[in-house]
Amino acid sequence: MVIPADGNTPIAAGELDALIPNLSSQEELNEWEMQNILKAEEWCFGRVLKTENPFTDQFIRKLHQKMFADTWKWAGTYRKTEKTLGVPVHQIRETLKTLLDDAQYWSNNGTFELDELAIRFHHRLVFVHPFPNGNGRHARLMADFIVVRNGRQRFAWGRKNLTSAGQIRAQYIDALKQADGGNITPLLKFAR
Repeated sequence: MVIPADGNTPIAAGELDALIPNLSSQEELNEWEMQNILKAEEWCFGRVLKTENPFTDQFIRKLHQKMFADTWKWAGTYRKTEKTLGVPVHQIRETLKTLLDDAQYWSNNGTFELDELAIRFHHRLVFVHPFPNGNGRHARLMADFIVVRNGRQRFAWGRKNLTSAGQIRAQYIDALKQADGGNITPLLKFAR
């Protein structure tokens, strides 16, 4: 995976046209999206916590839709444009299906300790990069859902907002790059 220097996925012109609110700055967009995500967290950690299987295509898309429904018309829809990150568009569904099957197997068979399972899932979901934007935030919330659903505390994720550039985000991007190379330990440590 090639991660841009700042780790942000560029939004294509057609995708940008699907912005719902009338916002004038990146800061306003970040704040607007954060308010959306807080509502999604209430949904995620509320009644659906014990009833939803996170390792389904339906749940992946539904969570993304809940996170960004008030912001982007394409919320919950897989991307249709190529990015500097992620698998080619025509491989999204197949690669995601493999990840979901692998994660269900890991969960059913105790292949990894719970934190490692969630972080491996997070890493591979970021690698697939299925949505036009919000993939890192979505993958982190997915990992949180997996551990909370199983009685653990949410991950700390550096205890900072990872949307804005800074030292903590740089550590996160570095940990993702190390996981790309096969070393998952820095990402596990960063998450907790």
